Amino acid sequence: MIIKKFTAKTEKEAIENARKELGEGVVVMNVKPVKNRGFFAFLKSPLVEVTVALEEESEKYSAAVSAISAIATGQNNAEEPVKSTPVIEIPEKRDNNSAIEEKLDSLQSLLEQQLQKPEEEKAEKEENAEPVREESETDKFMRLLHDTMLENEVDEKYAQEIIDEIELINKPNMPFDYALANIYQKMILKFGKSSGIEPASNGIKLVFFIGPTGVGKTTTIAKIASKFRVDEKKKVALLTADTYRIAAAEQLRTYANILEVPFRVIYTVEEISKAMEDFRDYDYIMIDTAGHSHQNSTQKDNMCNIIHSVDDKVEKEVHLVLSATTKYRDLISIADSYKELADYKLIFTKLDETTTLGNLLNLRLYTGADLSYVTYGQNVPDDIEDFNPQKTVKRLLGGKN
Repeated sequence: MIIKKFTAKTEKEAIENARKELGEGVVVMNVKPVKNRGFFAFLKSPLVEVTVALEEESEKYSAAVSAISAIATGQNNAEEPVKSTPVIEIPEKRDNNSAIEEKLDSLQSLLEQQLQKPEEEKAEKEENAEPVREESETDKFMRLLHDTMLENEVDEKYAQEIIDEIELINKPNMPFDYALANIYQKMILKFGKSSGIEPASNGIKLVFFIGPTGVGKTTTIAKIASKFRVDEKKKVALLTADTYRIAAAEQLRTYANILEVPFRVIYTVEEISKAMEDFRDYDYIMIDTAGHSHQNSTQKDNMCNIIHSVDDKVEKEVHLVLSATTKYRDLISIADSYKELADYKLIFTKLDETTTLGNLLNLRLYTGADLSYVTYGQNVPDDIEDFNPQKTVKRLLGGKN
Protein backbone atom coordinates (compact mmCIF):
# COMPACT_ATOMS: atom_id res chain seq x y z
CA MET A 1 0.00 0.00 0.00
CA ILE A 2 1.45 3.36 -1.05
CA ILE A 3 0.16 6.25 1.07
CA LYS A 4 1.02 9.80 0.05
CA LYS A 5 -0.23 13.34 0.64
CA PHE A 6 -0.58 16.01 -2.04
CA THR A 7 -1.17 19.69 -1.35
CA ALA A 8 -2.60 22.15 -3.87
CA LYS A 9 -4.91 25.13 -4.13
CA THR A 10 -7.95 22.93 -4.84
CA GLU A 11 -8.97 19.36 -4.13
CA LYS A 12 -9.23 18.65 -7.86
CA GLU A 13 -5.72 19.89 -8.53
CA ALA A 14 -4.29 17.81 -5.67
CA ILE A 15 -6.02 14.65 -6.94
CA GLU A 16 -4.78 15.32 -10.47
CA ASN A 17 -1.22 15.64 -9.15
CA ALA A 18 -1.65 12.34 -7.30
CA ARG A 19 -2.88 10.58 -10.43
CA LYS A 20 0.00 11.98 -12.50
CA GLU A 21 2.53 10.61 -10.04
CA LEU A 22 0.90 7.36 -8.89
CA GLY A 23 -1.57 6.54 -11.68
CA GLU A 24 -5.35 6.39 -12.11
CA GLY A 25 -5.78 3.65 -9.50
CA VAL A 26 -5.32 5.94 -6.51
CA VAL A 27 -8.10 6.09 -3.91
CA VAL A 28 -8.74 9.29 -1.95
CA MET A 29 -8.49 8.52 1.77
CA ASN A 30 -8.93 11.99 3.25
CA VAL A 31 -9.33 15.64 2.26
CA LYS A 32 -8.69 18.53 4.64
CA PRO A 33 -7.92 22.25 4.43
CA VAL A 34 -4.41 23.38 5.32
CA LYS A 35 -3.96 26.61 7.22
CA ASN A 36 -1.13 28.85 6.03
CA ARG A 37 1.34 29.84 8.71
CA GLY A 38 3.39 32.95 9.27
CA PHE A 39 2.78 36.63 9.71
CA PHE A 40 1.44 37.13 6.19
CA ALA A 41 -0.57 33.90 6.13
CA PHE A 42 -3.82 35.78 5.54
CA LEU A 43 -2.45 37.03 2.21
CA LYS A 44 -1.81 33.54 0.89
CA SER A 45 -4.35 31.40 -0.96
CA PRO A 46 -5.88 28.58 1.13
CA LEU A 47 -4.55 25.09 0.41
CA VAL A 48 -6.11 21.63 0.40
CA GLU A 49 -4.28 18.48 1.48
CA VAL A 50 -5.40 15.18 -0.08
CA THR A 51 -4.24 11.82 1.27
CA VAL A 52 -4.35 9.04 -1.34
CA ALA A 53 -3.67 5.31 -1.29
CA LEU A 54 -2.51 2.91 -3.96
CA GLU A 55 -2.72 -0.80 -3.17
CA GLU A 56 0.30 -2.97 -4.01
CA GLU A 57 0.86 -6.68 -3.74
CA SER A 58 3.66 -6.07 -1.25
CA GLU A 59 1.48 -4.06 1.11
CA LYS A 60 3.35 -2.93 4.25
CA TYR A 61 1.79 -2.86 7.68
CA SER A 62 3.48 0.41 8.57
CA ALA A 63 1.87 2.11 5.57
CA ALA A 64 -1.56 1.01 6.76
CA VAL A 65 -1.00 2.54 10.18
CA SER A 66 0.41 5.74 8.65
CA ALA A 67 -2.75 6.25 6.62
CA ILE A 68 -5.00 6.02 9.63
CA SER A 69 -2.61 8.02 11.80
CA ALA A 70 -2.62 10.87 9.30
CA ILE A 71 -6.38 11.24 9.60
CA ALA A 72 -6.93 10.13 13.16
CA THR A 73 -7.50 11.42 16.68
CA GLY A 74 -8.46 8.84 19.28
CA GLN A 75 -11.22 9.01 21.87
CA ASN A 76 -11.14 6.87 25.01
CA ASN A 77 -14.47 5.15 25.51
CA ALA A 78 -13.43 3.08 28.53
CA GLU A 79 -16.11 4.53 30.76
CA GLU A 80 -18.96 4.19 28.28
CA PRO A 81 -21.39 1.28 28.75
CA VAL A 82 -21.51 -1.52 26.23
CA LYS A 83 -24.27 -1.04 23.66
CA SER A 84 -26.18 -3.72 21.81
CA THR A 85 -24.35 -2.79 18.61
CA PRO A 86 -20.63 -2.21 19.28
CA VAL A 87 -19.49 1.27 18.33
CA ILE A 88 -15.89 1.67 17.26
CA GLU A 89 -14.78 5.25 16.87
CA ILE A 90 -12.68 5.64 13.72
CA PRO A 91 -11.19 9.12 14.04
CA GLU A 92 -11.00 11.50 11.11
CA LYS A 93 -7.88 13.65 11.78
CA ARG A 94 -4.73 13.64 13.88
CA ASP A 95 -4.00 16.37 16.37
CA ASN A 96 -0.91 14.96 18.16
CA ASN A 97 1.48 12.06 18.41
CA SER A 98 -0.63 10.24 21.02
CA ALA A 99 -3.54 9.63 18.60
CA ILE A 100 -2.75 5.99 17.89
CA GLU A 101 -2.09 5.20 21.56
CA GLU A 102 -5.41 6.76 22.57
CA LYS A 103 -7.29 4.87 19.87
CA LEU A 104 -5.61 1.63 20.89
CA ASP A 105 -6.64 2.26 24.51
CA SER A 106 -10.21 2.80 23.29
CA LEU A 107 -10.23 -0.45 21.35
CA GLN A 108 -8.66 -2.33 24.27
CA SER A 109 -11.37 -0.99 26.55
CA LEU A 110 -14.06 -2.06 24.11
CA LEU A 111 -12.66 -5.55 23.94
CA GLU A 112 -12.44 -5.83 27.72
CA GLN A 113 -16.09 -4.81 28.02
CA GLN A 114 -17.16 -7.28 25.33
CA LEU A 115 -15.27 -10.09 27.06
CA GLN A 116 -16.87 -9.46 30.46
CA LYS A 117 -20.00 -11.43 29.57
CA PRO A 118 -21.27 -14.06 31.99
CA GLU A 119 -19.32 -17.28 31.95
CA GLU A 120 -22.51 -19.31 31.58
CA GLU A 121 -23.22 -17.56 28.27
CA LYS A 122 -19.77 -18.51 27.04
CA ALA A 123 -20.27 -22.08 28.23
CA GLU A 124 -23.59 -22.34 26.40
CA LYS A 125 -22.00 -21.30 23.11
CA GLU A 126 -19.13 -23.75 23.50
CA GLU A 127 -21.19 -26.66 24.79
CA ASN A 128 -21.30 -28.53 21.50
CA ALA A 129 -18.10 -27.17 20.07
CA GLU A 130 -15.07 -29.34 19.46
CA PRO A 131 -11.85 -28.41 21.28
CA VAL A 132 -10.02 -25.64 19.47
CA ARG A 133 -6.96 -23.57 20.13
CA GLU A 134 -7.35 -20.70 22.54
CA GLU A 135 -8.63 -17.59 20.77
CA SER A 136 -6.16 -14.70 20.79
CA GLU A 137 -7.09 -11.12 21.56
CA THR A 138 -6.59 -10.26 17.88
CA ASP A 139 -8.96 -13.08 16.87
CA LYS A 140 -11.56 -11.75 19.27
CA PHE A 141 -11.14 -8.26 17.86
CA MET A 142 -11.55 -9.50 14.27
CA ARG A 143 -14.68 -11.39 15.33
CA LEU A 144 -16.01 -8.19 16.88
CA LEU A 145 -15.45 -6.32 13.60
CA HIS A 146 -17.13 -9.14 11.67
CA ASP A 147 -20.18 -9.06 13.95
CA THR A 148 -20.34 -5.27 13.68
CA MET A 149 -20.49 -5.51 9.88
CA LEU A 150 -23.30 -8.05 10.15
CA GLU A 151 -25.19 -5.72 12.50
CA ASN A 152 -24.96 -3.10 9.74
CA GLU A 153 -26.40 -5.67 7.28
CA VAL A 154 -23.26 -6.34 5.29
CA ASP A 155 -23.93 -9.71 3.69
CA GLU A 156 -22.25 -12.59 5.54
CA LYS A 157 -20.38 -13.61 2.39
CA TYR A 158 -18.72 -10.22 1.93
CA ALA A 159 -18.06 -9.68 5.63
CA GLN A 160 -16.24 -13.00 5.85
CA GLU A 161 -14.29 -12.33 2.65
CA ILE A 162 -13.01 -9.06 4.09
CA ILE A 163 -11.99 -10.68 7.38
CA ASP A 164 -10.25 -13.53 5.53
CA GLU A 165 -8.29 -11.10 3.36
CA ILE A 166 -7.10 -9.16 6.40
CA GLU A 167 -6.12 -12.30 8.30
CA LEU A 168 -3.87 -13.31 5.39
CA ILE A 169 -1.71 -10.21 5.85
CA ASN A 170 -1.99 -9.83 9.63
CA LYS A 171 0.88 -11.07 11.75
CA PRO A 172 0.34 -13.17 14.90
CA ASN A 173 -0.56 -11.03 17.91
CA MET A 174 -0.70 -7.95 15.71
CA PRO A 175 -1.93 -4.86 17.61
CA PHE A 176 -5.57 -3.96 17.07
CA ASP A 177 -4.49 -0.71 15.45
CA TYR A 178 -2.92 -2.58 12.55
CA ALA A 179 -5.96 -4.78 12.03
CA LEU A 180 -8.32 -1.83 12.14
CA ALA A 181 -6.17 0.20 9.75
CA ASN A 182 -5.98 -2.69 7.30
CA ILE A 183 -9.68 -3.47 7.31
CA TYR A 184 -10.61 0.21 7.03
CA GLN A 185 -8.43 0.71 3.97
CA LYS A 186 -9.41 -2.60 2.40
CA MET A 187 -13.11 -1.67 2.55
CA ILE A 188 -12.47 1.78 1.08
CA LEU A 189 -10.62 0.20 -1.82
CA LYS A 190 -13.50 -2.21 -2.37
CA PHE A 191 -15.90 0.72 -2.66
CA GLY A 192 -13.59 2.61 -5.01
CA LYS A 193 -13.89 6.29 -5.71
CA SER A 194 -17.14 8.15 -6.22
CA SER A 195 -18.16 8.30 -9.87
CA GLY A 196 -20.51 11.22 -10.40
CA ILE A 197 -21.80 12.61 -13.69
CA GLU A 198 -18.98 13.99 -15.82
CA PRO A 199 -19.33 16.34 -18.83
CA ALA A 200 -19.03 14.90 -22.31
CA SER A 201 -15.66 15.16 -23.99
CA ASN A 202 -17.44 16.85 -26.88
CA GLY A 203 -21.03 18.06 -27.16
CA ILE A 204 -23.92 17.12 -24.91
CA LYS A 205 -24.14 14.34 -22.33
CA LEU A 206 -27.38 12.34 -22.06
CA VAL A 207 -28.06 11.00 -18.57
CA PHE A 208 -30.77 8.36 -18.12
CA PHE A 209 -32.23 7.60 -14.69
CA ILE A 210 -33.79 4.17 -14.27
CA GLY A 211 -35.19 2.30 -11.28
CA PRO A 212 -38.31 0.86 -9.65
CA THR A 213 -41.24 2.87 -8.36
CA GLY A 214 -41.14 4.68 -5.07
CA VAL A 215 -37.38 5.23 -4.72
CA GLY A 216 -37.44 9.02 -5.23
CA LYS A 217 -36.09 9.02 -8.77
CA THR A 218 -37.77 12.23 -9.95
CA THR A 219 -36.72 14.18 -6.85
CA THR A 220 -33.16 12.90 -7.27
CA ILE A 221 -33.06 14.14 -10.87
CA ALA A 222 -34.22 17.57 -9.71
CA LYS A 223 -31.45 17.70 -7.10
CA ILE A 224 -28.76 16.80 -9.62
CA ALA A 225 -30.13 19.18 -12.24
CA SER A 226 -30.15 21.97 -9.67
CA LYS A 227 -26.53 21.21 -8.76
CA PHE A 228 -25.41 21.64 -12.37
CA ARG A 229 -27.73 24.52 -13.21
CA VAL A 230 -27.26 26.68 -10.10
CA ASP A 231 -23.87 25.72 -8.71
CA GLU A 232 -21.97 25.04 -11.93
CA LYS A 233 -23.92 27.30 -14.31
CA LYS A 234 -24.39 24.49 -16.85
CA LYS A 235 -27.13 24.37 -19.49
CA VAL A 236 -29.53 21.55 -18.60
CA ALA A 237 -32.69 20.22 -20.23
CA LEU A 238 -35.13 17.84 -18.52
CA LEU A 239 -37.10 15.15 -20.34
CA THR A 240 -39.41 12.44 -19.08
CA ALA A 241 -40.27 9.18 -20.74
CA ASP A 242 -42.61 8.30 -17.88
CA THR A 243 -45.91 8.50 -19.72
CA TYR A 244 -47.62 6.17 -17.26
CA ARG A 245 -47.77 8.53 -14.30
CA ILE A 246 -49.03 12.03 -14.99
CA ALA A 247 -48.12 13.15 -11.47
CA ALA A 248 -44.46 12.25 -12.02
CA ALA A 249 -44.29 14.24 -15.25
CA GLU A 250 -45.94 17.25 -13.64
CA GLN A 251 -43.57 17.06 -10.69
CA LEU A 252 -40.55 17.21 -13.00
CA ARG A 253 -42.19 20.01 -15.01
CA THR A 254 -42.55 22.02 -11.80
CA TYR A 255 -38.86 21.58 -10.99
CA ALA A 256 -37.95 22.58 -14.55
CA ASN A 257 -39.99 25.79 -14.22
CA ILE A 258 -38.28 26.65 -10.94
CA LEU A 259 -34.84 26.05 -12.44
CA GLU A 260 -35.85 27.84 -15.67
CA VAL A 261 -34.76 24.95 -17.89
CA PRO A 262 -36.54 23.32 -20.85
CA PHE A 263 -38.88 20.39 -20.20
CA ARG A 264 -40.48 17.86 -22.54
CA VAL A 265 -42.48 14.64 -22.38
CA ILE A 266 -41.17 12.12 -24.91
CA TYR A 267 -43.11 9.16 -26.26
CA THR A 268 -40.93 7.79 -29.07
CA VAL A 269 -37.35 7.29 -30.13
CA GLU A 270 -37.83 9.97 -32.76
CA GLU A 271 -38.64 12.53 -30.08
CA ILE A 272 -35.36 11.74 -28.35
CA SER A 273 -33.53 12.52 -31.59
CA LYS A 274 -35.48 15.76 -31.97
CA ALA A 275 -34.58 16.83 -28.43
CA MET A 276 -30.90 16.09 -29.09
CA GLU A 277 -31.04 18.35 -32.13
CA ASP A 278 -32.94 21.14 -30.38
CA PHE A 279 -30.62 21.11 -27.35
CA ARG A 280 -27.36 20.37 -29.16
CA ASP A 281 -25.63 23.38 -27.54
CA TYR A 282 -26.57 22.22 -24.00
CA ASP A 283 -24.27 20.50 -21.52
CA TYR A 284 -26.70 17.90 -20.18
CA ILE A 285 -30.01 16.34 -21.13
CA MET A 286 -31.41 14.42 -18.14
CA ILE A 287 -34.10 11.86 -18.85
CA ASP A 288 -36.51 10.41 -16.30
CA THR A 289 -37.92 6.99 -17.15
CA ALA A 290 -41.02 5.10 -16.09
CA GLY A 291 -40.69 3.81 -12.54
CA HIS A 292 -42.41 0.55 -13.35
CA SER A 293 -41.95 -2.81 -11.71
CA HIS A 294 -38.69 -4.44 -12.78
CA GLN A 295 -40.72 -7.54 -13.60
CA ASN A 296 -42.70 -5.78 -16.39
CA SER A 297 -40.96 -7.02 -19.55
CA THR A 298 -42.95 -4.86 -22.01
CA GLN A 299 -42.11 -1.57 -20.37
CA LYS A 300 -38.54 -2.78 -19.89
CA ASP A 301 -38.20 -3.39 -23.65
CA ASN A 302 -39.53 0.10 -24.42
CA MET A 303 -37.01 1.62 -22.04
CA CYS A 304 -34.20 -0.41 -23.60
CA ASN A 305 -35.09 0.94 -27.05
CA ILE A 306 -35.03 4.53 -25.82
CA ILE A 307 -31.71 4.18 -24.01
CA HIS A 308 -29.93 2.50 -26.91
CA SER A 309 -31.42 4.78 -29.57
CA VAL A 310 -28.63 7.28 -28.84
CA ASP A 311 -25.77 4.78 -29.10
CA ASP A 312 -22.94 6.02 -31.33
CA LYS A 313 -24.59 9.45 -31.50
CA VAL A 314 -23.76 11.12 -28.19
CA GLU A 315 -22.11 10.23 -24.90
CA LYS A 316 -24.50 8.84 -22.31
CA GLU A 317 -24.63 7.62 -18.73
CA VAL A 318 -27.22 5.43 -17.04
CA HIS A 319 -27.85 5.65 -13.29
CA LEU A 320 -29.87 3.03 -11.42
CA VAL A 321 -31.68 4.69 -8.52
CA LEU A 322 -32.30 2.43 -5.52
CA SER A 323 -33.56 2.89 -1.99
CA ALA A 324 -31.21 2.03 0.86
CA THR A 325 -34.24 0.69 2.75
CA THR A 326 -34.94 -2.09 0.23
CA LYS A 327 -34.18 -5.67 1.29
CA TYR A 328 -30.95 -7.06 -0.13
CA ARG A 329 -32.70 -9.98 -1.83
CA ASP A 330 -35.00 -7.55 -3.68
CA LEU A 331 -32.06 -5.33 -4.59
CA ILE A 332 -30.34 -8.31 -6.23
CA SER A 333 -33.45 -9.01 -8.29
CA ILE A 334 -33.73 -5.36 -9.35
CA ALA A 335 -30.04 -5.08 -10.20
CA ASP A 336 -30.13 -8.24 -12.30
CA SER A 337 -33.19 -7.07 -14.20
CA TYR A 338 -31.84 -3.63 -15.06
CA LYS A 339 -28.41 -5.02 -15.96
CA GLU A 340 -30.11 -6.38 -19.06
CA LEU A 341 -30.82 -2.82 -20.18
CA ALA A 342 -27.40 -1.21 -19.93
CA ASP A 343 -24.33 -0.79 -17.78
CA TYR A 344 -25.16 1.61 -14.97
CA LYS A 345 -23.86 3.49 -11.96
CA LEU A 346 -25.65 3.31 -8.60
CA ILE A 347 -27.51 6.05 -6.74
CA PHE A 348 -28.85 5.23 -3.27
CA THR A 349 -31.72 7.25 -1.80
CA LYS A 350 -33.39 7.44 1.62
CA LEU A 351 -30.26 7.07 3.72
CA ASP A 352 -32.12 9.12 6.34
CA GLU A 353 -34.69 6.32 6.67
CA THR A 354 -32.29 3.56 7.69
CA THR A 355 -29.64 3.06 10.36
CA THR A 356 -27.71 0.44 8.36
CA LEU A 357 -25.72 0.99 5.16
CA GLY A 358 -24.61 -2.56 4.42
CA ASN A 359 -26.57 -2.71 1.17
CA LEU A 360 -24.34 -0.05 -0.35
CA LEU A 361 -21.34 -2.36 -0.03
CA ASN A 362 -23.39 -5.45 -0.93
CA LEU A 363 -24.61 -3.99 -4.25
CA ARG A 364 -21.23 -2.49 -5.07
CA LEU A 365 -19.58 -5.91 -4.73
CA TYR A 366 -22.46 -7.83 -6.32
CA THR A 367 -22.78 -5.65 -9.43
CA GLY A 368 -19.31 -4.15 -9.74
CA ALA A 369 -21.05 -0.85 -10.56
CA ASP A 370 -19.62 2.45 -9.34
CA LEU A 371 -21.56 4.51 -6.78
CA SER A 372 -22.25 8.09 -7.82
CA TYR A 373 -24.60 9.87 -5.39
CA VAL A 374 -26.54 9.31 -2.17
CA THR A 375 -29.59 11.23 -0.95
CA TYR A 376 -30.90 11.61 2.59
CA GLY A 377 -34.12 13.66 2.46
CA GLN A 378 -36.72 15.35 0.27
CA ASN A 379 -35.27 18.86 0.19
CA VAL A 380 -34.36 20.17 -3.26
CA PRO A 381 -31.62 21.10 -4.07
CA ASP A 382 -30.18 19.94 -0.72
CA ASP A 383 -30.10 16.44 0.78
CA ILE A 384 -27.78 14.98 -1.85
CA GLU A 385 -24.03 14.49 -2.01
CA ASP A 386 -21.37 12.59 -3.91
CA PHE A 387 -20.90 9.11 -2.51
CA ASN A 388 -18.25 9.23 0.23
CA PRO A 389 -16.54 5.84 0.76
CA GLN A 390 -14.66 6.98 3.87
CA LYS A 391 -17.81 8.09 5.67
CA THR A 392 -19.66 4.92 4.66
CA VAL A 393 -16.90 2.55 5.80
CA LYS A 394 -16.73 4.36 9.11
CA ARG A 395 -20.46 3.69 9.62
CA LEU A 396 -20.11 0.04 8.59
CA LEU A 397 -17.39 -0.51 11.19
CA GLY A 398 -19.54 0.97 13.93
CA GLY A 399 -18.14 4.51 13.89
CA LYS A 400 -20.13 7.73 14.14
CA ASN A 401 -20.32 10.44 11.48
